[in-house]
Amino acid sequence: VQLVESGGGLVQPGGSLRLSCVIHGTPYSSSPIIWARQAPGKEIEWVSGIYRDGSTYYNHNMKGRCTISINNTQNTVLMDMNNLKPEDTAVYFCAIPRYTDFDVPRYDCRGQGTQVTVSS
Repeated sequence: VQLVESGGGLVQPGGSLRLSCVIHGTPYSSSPIIWARQAPGKEIEWVSGIYRDGSTYYNHNMKGRCTISINNTQNTVLMDMNNLKPEDTAVYFCAIPRYTDFDVPRYDCRGQGTQVTVSS
Protein backbone atom coordinates (compact mmCIF):
# COMPACT_ATOMS: atom_id res chain seq x y z
CA VAL A 1 0.00 0.00 0.00
CA GLN A 2 1.27 3.47 -0.84
CA LEU A 3 -0.22 6.76 0.33
CA VAL A 4 0.38 9.95 -1.66
CA GLU A 5 -0.62 13.37 -0.34
CA SER A 6 -1.19 16.61 -2.17
CA GLY A 7 -2.83 19.97 -1.61
CA GLY A 8 -0.52 21.73 0.80
CA GLY A 9 0.76 25.24 0.30
CA LEU A 10 0.99 28.73 1.68
CA VAL A 11 -2.22 30.26 2.98
CA GLN A 12 -3.02 33.38 4.95
CA PRO A 13 -4.49 33.16 8.45
CA GLY A 14 -8.20 32.50 8.21
CA GLY A 15 -7.80 30.77 4.88
CA SER A 16 -8.72 27.28 3.75
CA LEU A 17 -7.02 24.30 2.15
CA ARG A 18 -8.04 20.87 0.94
CA LEU A 19 -5.58 18.02 1.40
CA SER A 20 -5.88 14.84 -0.63
CA CYS A 21 -4.54 11.37 0.14
CA VAL A 22 -4.62 8.84 -2.67
CA ILE A 23 -4.40 5.23 -1.55
CA HIS A 24 -2.52 2.98 -3.97
CA GLY A 25 -3.11 -0.68 -3.27
CA THR A 26 -5.65 -2.30 -1.05
CA PRO A 27 -5.40 -1.82 2.71
CA TYR A 28 -7.44 -4.03 4.99
CA SER A 29 -11.06 -2.97 4.78
CA SER A 30 -11.13 -2.40 8.54
CA SER A 31 -8.09 -0.10 8.51
CA PRO A 32 -8.77 3.56 9.24
CA ILE A 33 -6.91 6.33 7.46
CA ILE A 34 -5.78 9.27 9.54
CA TRP A 35 -4.31 12.67 8.90
CA ALA A 36 -1.52 13.67 11.23
CA ARG A 37 0.91 16.56 11.33
CA GLN A 38 4.31 17.46 12.63
CA ALA A 39 5.54 20.98 13.17
CA PRO A 40 9.27 21.72 13.42
CA GLY A 41 10.60 20.70 16.79
CA LYS A 42 7.27 19.23 17.88
CA GLU A 43 5.87 15.75 18.22
CA ILE A 44 3.53 14.16 15.74
CA GLU A 45 -0.14 14.72 16.51
CA TRP A 46 -3.08 13.20 14.76
CA VAL A 47 -5.72 15.53 13.37
CA SER A 48 -8.55 13.42 11.98
CA GLY A 49 -9.41 9.83 11.11
CA ILE A 50 -11.95 7.97 9.05
CA TYR A 51 -13.06 4.37 8.59
CA ARG A 52 -14.35 2.86 5.35
CA ASP A 53 -17.89 2.95 6.74
CA GLY A 54 -17.58 6.73 6.98
CA SER A 55 -17.25 7.09 10.74
CA THR A 56 -15.03 10.03 11.57
CA TYR A 57 -12.90 11.10 14.50
CA TYR A 58 -11.29 14.45 15.26
CA ASN A 59 -8.57 15.53 17.62
CA HIS A 60 -9.13 18.66 19.69
CA ASN A 61 -6.39 20.54 17.82
CA MET A 62 -8.50 21.22 14.72
CA LYS A 63 -11.96 20.07 15.76
CA GLY A 64 -14.59 22.30 14.21
CA ARG A 65 -12.12 23.59 11.64
CA CYS A 66 -11.58 20.49 9.54
CA THR A 67 -13.66 17.82 7.85
CA ILE A 68 -12.40 14.43 6.74
CA SER A 69 -14.14 12.44 4.04
CA ILE A 70 -13.51 9.33 1.97
CA ASN A 71 -14.28 8.41 -1.60
CA ASN A 72 -14.10 4.60 -1.63
CA THR A 73 -14.51 4.44 -5.40
CA GLN A 74 -11.50 6.67 -6.01
CA ASN A 75 -9.57 5.39 -2.97
CA THR A 76 -9.07 8.96 -1.81
CA VAL A 77 -9.29 10.54 1.62
CA LEU A 78 -9.78 14.30 1.78
CA MET A 79 -9.35 16.74 4.61
CA ASP A 80 -10.85 20.20 4.26
CA MET A 81 -9.37 22.73 6.64
CA ASN A 82 -10.70 26.21 7.29
CA ASN A 83 -9.99 29.18 9.51
CA LEU A 84 -6.34 28.18 9.48
CA LYS A 85 -4.01 29.64 12.07
CA PRO A 86 -0.23 30.11 12.08
CA GLU A 87 0.03 27.33 14.66
CA ASP A 88 -1.42 24.93 12.08
CA THR A 89 1.82 25.23 10.12
CA ALA A 90 3.26 21.72 9.79
CA VAL A 91 3.92 18.83 7.47
CA TYR A 92 0.64 16.96 7.11
CA PHE A 93 0.62 13.30 6.18
CA CYS A 94 -1.88 10.53 5.87
CA ALA A 95 -1.24 7.17 7.42
CA ILE A 96 -2.64 3.79 8.40
CA PRO A 97 -2.23 3.74 12.18
CA ARG A 98 -0.99 0.56 13.81
CA TYR A 99 -3.20 0.99 16.84
CA THR A 100 -6.75 2.16 17.38
CA ASP A 101 -5.38 4.79 19.77
CA PHE A 102 -4.45 7.39 17.17
CA ASP A 103 -2.32 9.24 19.74
CA VAL A 104 0.30 6.52 19.36
CA PRO A 105 2.49 7.64 16.44
CA ARG A 106 3.12 4.19 14.97
CA TYR A 107 2.03 3.49 11.45
CA ASP A 108 1.81 0.47 9.20
CA CYS A 109 2.06 2.86 6.26
CA ARG A 110 2.42 6.61 5.87
CA GLY A 111 2.88 9.07 3.04
CA GLN A 112 5.74 11.52 2.53
CA GLY A 113 3.62 14.45 3.63
CA THR A 114 2.69 17.84 2.28
CA GLN A 115 3.77 21.18 3.75
CA VAL A 116 1.09 23.55 5.03
CA THR A 117 2.28 27.04 5.93
CA VAL A 118 -0.10 29.57 7.43
CA SER A 119 1.39 33.04 7.31
CA SER A 120 0.57 36.55 6.26
